[in-house]
Amino acid sequence: MSLNWKEINLILSELDLKGSQIQQVFQSAYDVLCLRLYGKGGTRYLLIALTPGACRLHETRNGAVKGDRPLRFAEFCKSRIVNGYIEEAVQLGDNRIVRFIIRQGQNRYRFYVRLWSNAANVIVTGEDGIVLDAMRRSPRRGEVSGGQYEPEAAADTAASGGGREYAVRELPGGGTFNGKIDAWYAEHGGALSLEALREQARKSFGGSMTRLEASLERLRAKEADYAAADRLRECGDIIMANISAVKPGDQWLEAENFYTGELVRIKLDAKKTAPASAEGYYEQYRKAKHGLSEVREEIALGEQELARLGQTLERLLAETNPLILHKLLKNKGGKAPAAVDRKRPGLSFRRKDWLIIVGRDASENDALLRWHVKGKDVWLHARDFPGSYVFIKQRSGKTVPLDILLDAGNLALFYSKGRGNGEGDLFYTQVKYLRRAKNGPKGLVIPTQEKNLHIKADPKRLKELEYCRVEK
Repeated sequence: MSLNWKEINLILSELDLKGSQIQQVFQSAYDVLCLRLYGKGGTRYLLIALTPGACRLHETRNGAVKGDRPLRFAEFCKSRIVNGYIEEAVQLGDNRIVRFIIRQGQNRYRFYVRLWSNAANVIVTGEDGIVLDAMRRSPRRGEVSGGQYEPEAAADTAASGGGREYAVRELPGGGTFNGKIDAWYAEHGGALSLEALREQARKSFGGSMTRLEASLERLRAKEADYAAADRLRECGDIIMANISAVKPGDQWLEAENFYTGELVRIKLDAKKTAPASAEGYYEQYRKAKHGLSEVREEIALGEQELARLGQTLERLLAETNPLILHKLLKNKGGKAPAAVDRKRPGLSFRRKDWLIIVGRDASENDALLRWHVKGKDVWLHARDFPGSYVFIKQRSGKTVPLDILLDAGNLALFYSKGRGNGEGDLFYTQVKYLRRAKNGPKGLVIPTQEKNLHIKADPKRLKELEYCRVEK
């Protein structure tokens, strides 16, 4: 539950923030702000959380947690209130709105913290009440730059509870109420409590691990099938050794397996000759032997990833600072170790902030599809000619311009068997519309929702692209 107005007054009286200097502002998430203050009690950290059901303001012993990247409101606060001094820190009546008056040089700012569970916010205004910025911008309420915010003039009586009696909670432990409330929220504080965050970690990583284990189970079944590939070769050998016993239209061959001495029954293709049926088994054998190494490589990578997820989950569950745990969950537990990083194969070109990747053979095409492209990236390939897969990496909120499409098209034509023609047709579609060909060669895909692009080789464009080539 959120703080009530009596608890807010008690916290402010214990902290005695008047005269404290704001040394730094941290924003680890969109609803969590932390101020590092220096005053009568030395250095302290003031936590402001707008989390629904756990809105609060109090000193925290957990310290500040930096965000992974600068967030807008924290950057604004750094320019306006950092190195400023708190001249006043009071609650406006029983309305759960705390007003800080902060002096920075010749300027004074009003820093309001509204701790309403359904409409929590932090709003900064000038002395005239004009909003300079808000942690949560709300045009409907006028809580945007240029709006007007003066809660002193129009207190929302509904927010005070309409006459309901409130009391300061009795919490376990000794020391100040600030210390007790910091410890209590760390364990029970809704979405930012250790209990809730650990459960979120279990669900998130547990789900990923379950899916990965199911995938590994399927791969191991496929490995077992491929490992029995010698049986396919034996079938081909037995057919070739008994060609004279196979009559046109036969669907089965019963013969002795000269490898084991037992009688075996082998399926034949009634539409094919005995040598052609044998060749079919030999072809399956070659694919199985080739696929076995690939499947084992995938299993090794999957087991490595499963171990990493398990270690990350164990580390998350051992974390005792809810703010750090909250940040780690936002970042998927932190960056994966370098051991599982995969260097991008093929050629890379950066043109006008667009990245174009070229796979030069089947192995590079396959590796790019597996590890380095996503659903909305664009795939191009020469129609009717073997050749490279070319990918255009998608940029958020952007549509691939024609000029970049022509660049990628020229590369797809140049790195194909059709480049000697000087022109040709290409397929292009998004990666999410590619389907792997069942039992097909490595990297072979079947496109859907594809479009056609006719390309005439442009030597000038290809020359320019050479200067755009980048190291991976």
